[in-house]
Amino acid sequence: MKSGQASPAAAIGQIKRNWGLYLLLLPAVVLTLLFAYKPMYGVLIAFKNYSPALGIDGSPWAGFKYFDKFFNSYQFSNTIKNTLIISVYSLITFPIPIILALMVNQMRPNRFRRFFQTVSYMPHFISTVVMVGLMMILLSPSTGLVGNLYSLFGGEAPDLMGSTSLFSSVYVWSDVWQHVGWDSIIFIAALSSVDPSLYEAATVDGASRWNKVRYIDIPMLMPTAITLLILRVGGLLGVGFEKVYLMQNDLNITSSEILSTYVYKIGLLSSQYSFSSAINLFNTVINFILLIMVNQLSKKLSENSLW
Repeated sequence: MKSGQASPAAAIGQIKRNWGLYLLLLPAVVLTLLFAYKPMYGVLIAFKNYSPALGIDGSPWAGFKYFDKFFNSYQFSNTIKNTLIISVYSLITFPIPIILALMVNQMRPNRFRRFFQTVSYMPHFISTVVMVGLMMILLSPSTGLVGNLYSLFGGEAPDLMGSTSLFSSVYVWSDVWQHVGWDSIIFIAALSSVDPSLYEAATVDGASRWNKVRYIDIPMLMPTAITLLILRVGGLLGVGFEKVYLMQNDLNITSSEILSTYVYKIGLLSSQYSFSSAINLFNTVINFILLIMVNQLSKKLSENSLW
């Protein structure tokens, strides 16, 4: 046995000594097995002509028929393009919570700082349905805030919710407004763990506030930021379904049809279960490959990685 590897007897002994901790871990393991691993059996639907009456095992095999169908469909390039546009656009806004955390960290711990943090966190708790409803009301070209501002200056307001060219901008920046405060929490927590003696030493050396941010705060945030960035890139094709679906209409459908909404319409509305499963499996495999690639790249460049 190689040095550093625990023997089976030692492992069993460790479990016996810490049985209470493993008992606390047991419910999480059971839930993960039941709701994350067991449903993976349903992936077989993507390779079969699935019929609810025959079940997964009784349905005949179809091979890669539905993958070929998706790759050759007119929606393939459109859904991939729209998904990538929104995902990459959202990825560009990744530094905004970091900037907010750095700003909050520079504030003195007083009532204004607590008020500022509370106000920035609150939009996160607005449900997606309510959020999209607010967007429709505020961005309405006739009765909304935008429409009234344009009419005040004698202009004609654009239909932002119906624009194909502005759909991704409306989606991304409304998402930033809603979640930037909440996303900054983990960075604020990372900054709170910085040793105060580092700031004191920098002050003695004559470092300005900007230099403290540049040489102390930002390097301390890099491991956390890189880990979250890897996870974000790993879900590049996993744009959320709910908000995009609620924002869709006949005017912006060409730029708002993404993989998740297409899977919903094909699978649940059209009952093409095998076809929708094949599309979703393709999406998952691409995300998994991206996660592995970005993690390996990060390990080589910065020595920070998920594993």
